[in-house]
Amino acid sequence: KMAGDSRFPDVDTDGSEKSEEMEIVVNVGGVRQVFYGDNLNQYPETRLAELVNCLSGGYDSIFSLCDDYDPGKREFYFDRDPDAFKCIIDVYYFGEIHMKKGICPICFKNEMEFWKVDLKFLDDCCKAHLSEKKEELEEIARRVQLILDDLGVDASESRWKRCQKCIWKFLEKPESSYPARVIAVLSFLFILISSVVMCVGTIPDLQVVDAEGNRMEHPTLDSIETACIGWFTMEYVLRLISSPNKLHFALSFMNIVDVLAILPFYVSLTLTHLGAKLMELSNVQQAVQALRIMRIARIFKLARHSSGLQTLTYALKRSFKELGLLLMYLAVGIFVFSALGYTMEQSHPETLFKSIPQSFWWAIITMTTVGYGDIYPKTTLGKLNAAISFLCGVIAIALPIHPIINNFVRYYNKQRVLETAAKHELELMELNSAEGKAAGSKSELEDLSREGKEGPFYSSRIKVSHSDTFIHLLSEEKHYRTRLQSCK
Repeated sequence: KMAGDSRFPDVDTDGSEKSEEMEIVVNVGGVRQVFYGDNLNQYPETRLAELVNCLSGGYDSIFSLCDDYDPGKREFYFDRDPDAFKCIIDVYYFGEIHMKKGICPICFKNEMEFWKVDLKFLDDCCKAHLSEKKEELEEIARRVQLILDDLGVDASESRWKRCQKCIWKFLEKPESSYPARVIAVLSFLFILISSVVMCVGTIPDLQVVDAEGNRMEHPTLDSIETACIGWFTMEYVLRLISSPNKLHFALSFMNIVDVLAILPFYVSLTLTHLGAKLMELSNVQQAVQALRIMRIARIFKLARHSSGLQTLTYALKRSFKELGLLLMYLAVGIFVFSALGYTMEQSHPETLFKSIPQSFWWAIITMTTVGYGDIYPKTTLGKLNAAISFLCGVIAIALPIHPIINNFVRYYNKQRVLETAAKHELELMELNSAEGKAAGSKSELEDLSREGKEGPFYSSRIKVSHSDTFIHLLSEEKHYRTRLQSCK
């Protein structure tokens, strides 16, 4: 309710007027509103409810709650955000608060804390937005802290600790220095070379025959493979030694992938030299071949050096619900169309549908539009069923794709924003520290001279509004504080 020339009712010195009948005039950022005591007293712990009884406590009680007070107009002044205030006062009328679009959730939370309104009154959808923003700020703070830890050097640490930090930064943070970027590129090249050697080694023309007539990899390729494994082993050991938390390092998913990429080489080497004494040679060769298949795990090491693969992994992790819906749609369709296909094809003497479980394979390749052609319908009804099945398959696959793509794009953009925000935060910290050193002595002298000329009342610092813009202080009568005039 907007106020015109409203006045407080007369309040006697005994405070005999009932607080329920009192009218409170509030000016927040230039926007004046009127409240009544019966509405505000529903939540007595809030700041607006405390204004009802603050007049009897004198100016000390008044100015402990507001920024300024005009006794002539009986009006309380607050240098706060009026847009957020309009949302917060809904709690007195509707019992809940909805945050408008365009308002920063963290700033809105600070406004609620200023007005002493509990966060439980915030709607669930707004709480989710607030939680997401908190996570973003925590991530920015974590990134900034990591950068500061890398830049800072603690003289109290031992030489081994400092060396450990240097090795960790050298191997884990390619952006820290030019040599670190070179090591990251070399690691990436070794992964590619190892993967290419694994594939090329299976070409029959490049294999050699041993004394027993068995085909084996070319010795040159085997030497390249050994060199790559040596690099991976050295890299893993150095990272493990320099890791600040070795248990967390060992249980990390990417480090488990590193172990799976390295372990088969040493196990197969052990079986080749020692296993022949304990088991038959044919069993040893089968075990070695099975372990060589595990070398495909090293391709996942590329995710360590590719932000795109990391983003894809996160998007798939956040899209479990959509992927579950996709599998459910396909499972229902496979069961229905395989049963219909089996039933409709039974009348044909040369039917390829021998059973419903065998028809599952036909339904899978049909709904996914692969269509190998090894099983196909021969009756008219069977062909009609096949046409409907692949149309439904296309629809079932297409439906959850859009949310999965949105998750990928959202996370990718979010990571770029967080990275930029962390760099911006560091730049602000450097700028503030530089300005603080340069202007420290100058500001102290100005404050002292201002105190001598204008008196102690005017020596207080200029107040800063919620939008970080200076609000000019205009002096009026000396028996009460100056009035904040802020218009938006």
